[in-house]
Amino acid sequence: MAETIKINFNRPDVFPEQIATVKETLNRGGVIAFPTDTFYGLGANPFNERAVARIFKIKNRPAHKPILVLVASVKQVDQLASEINPETEKLIHGLWPGPLTLLFKALPHLPKPLTGGTGKVGIRLPGHDFPRKLIESLDLPLTAPSANLAGGKNLSSAEEVEQALGADIDLILDGGRTAGGKESTVLDATVHPPKLVREGAVSKRQIESALRIHLSHAP
Repeated sequence: MAETIKINFNRPDVFPEQIATVKETLNRGGVIAFPTDTFYGLGANPFNERAVARIFKIKNRPAHKPILVLVASVKQVDQLASEINPETEKLIHGLWPGPLTLLFKALPHLPKPLTGGTGKVGIRLPGHDFPRKLIESLDLPLTAPSANLAGGKNLSSAEEVEQALGADIDLILDGGRTAGGKESTVLDATVHPPKLVREGAVSKRQIESALRIHLSHAP
């Protein structure tokens, strides 16, 4: 059963030990659950192929579906994406941080399970302090697909995650209840013009306004 810890960024007497536990878990290929700005996600080292493969197994996720990665800064995108085109830069500066996942061309060394064999990687800069501070403290981007079985209900609390996945993951970071709501919007920024893969918390109109173009939906 997964251990649950309450991460406290404002407690210098306990935080270093807590973050050391998280690092140790990730370094050995472990999978954690942590709160994002929408729901709880499953975190692993995105550069560790075995850890990423574990997430697919835990979620019973189809192998062709890429896995979302969260970053703490735009600079970390360079560790994952081979290029950032001018349209994508407009979206980054206009709609990040927030619930917008952008699909980039993946760097060739990334694990194939992370990209689902598509050559693309989904990246998001979250709008909530908890995941940003966590990733910043780890100095490592984190995978963050929803902490549930594929197609199942999204989970908003550590207790829900423990009941659903506690036997399959290594560590749960309790950051309280998440905001929930709509999932992140997913936009394929590897094509011109970009294509809307999934409309979520960021509307099609907001993206069109930022880019001053008309979007089409991906097939």
